[in-house]
Amino acid sequence: MKKLYLLTVVALLVSVFSTSIGFKAEASPNVSARNAIVLDIDSNEILYEKQPQEKRNIASITKIMTAIVAVENGDLDDQVTISSNAVNKEGSSIYTKPGDRYSLRDLVYGLMLRSGNDAATAIAEHVGGSEKGFAFLMNEKRRWIGMKNSSFKNPHGLDEEDHYSTAYDMALLTSYAMKNDEFRKIFGTKKYLSENIDYYWFNKNKLLMTNDYCTGGKTGFTKSAGRTLVTTAERDGKEIVVVTLNASNDWSDHRVLYDYAFEKLEKRSDGIDEEMLDFPTFIKSYFDVLDRMHGVKEWST
Repeated sequence: MKKLYLLTVVALLVSVFSTSIGFKAEASPNVSARNAIVLDIDSNEILYEKQPQEKRNIASITKIMTAIVAVENGDLDDQVTISSNAVNKEGSSIYTKPGDRYSLRDLVYGLMLRSGNDAATAIAEHVGGSEKGFAFLMNEKRRWIGMKNSSFKNPHGLDEEDHYSTAYDMALLTSYAMKNDEFRKIFGTKKYLSENIDYYWFNKNKLLMTNDYCTGGKTGFTKSAGRTLVTTAERDGKEIVVVTLNASNDWSDHRVLYDYAFEKLEKRSDGIDEEMLDFPTFIKSYFDVLDRMHGVKEWST
């Protein structure tokens, strides 16, 4: 009976204390993505995760790494001559022609806003000497950042053996890259006009156009990778990065994860901290428990 009494005391104390500081069970949101993660950019704390360490093909979100390596290792005012190899790269394009000359800045914007594989190849050839030379720089950077479950073989994200990453690693990369002012500006640009053409490149990330919190992003797709998406968002001074891999409904996934993560951050900063400091409330709850335990003591002796 004494054991029962003690267990009851503990259960009541836990119940009251949990209520007094506002702990509530939160249901994690359901998302279509096979892999997903949300990181707090300030601390790299994980706010949500779903199989975040699974190695997968990542398609064109590879270009986040391409962009930060180009920004950090190249001169954006350099003029780059477009090769036939770049022009003939399959997949999405900014429609360059052999012999065209673009600034490296133009190519990075074309890379991020329009996901140009020709732009990715031209950047790699200029900054790294070749695609493979540039891949070496990409892997040096991923090791420095701490991306332990990633390997890069090309600058564009087309399927290739040993080219892969994880939701967690891509979030870590994006969190790092967002601390570079030039990258942040490019990542969040809605439209861009190159001196070489007479029409705007519009960003393929439609959340940037339609969501009040979204501050940037990169889309991707191949048959093997499915739809991949990385976006950043900010609300009330708090900034997050969201990554989804193989997500059939990625736009909705990101909106749902924005709400979930920001509410979690808000409750953490505004709710629990203040209530834990409300010592008089806790003392009142403590004596409440003692009153309740009076009856328990009577039938347990």
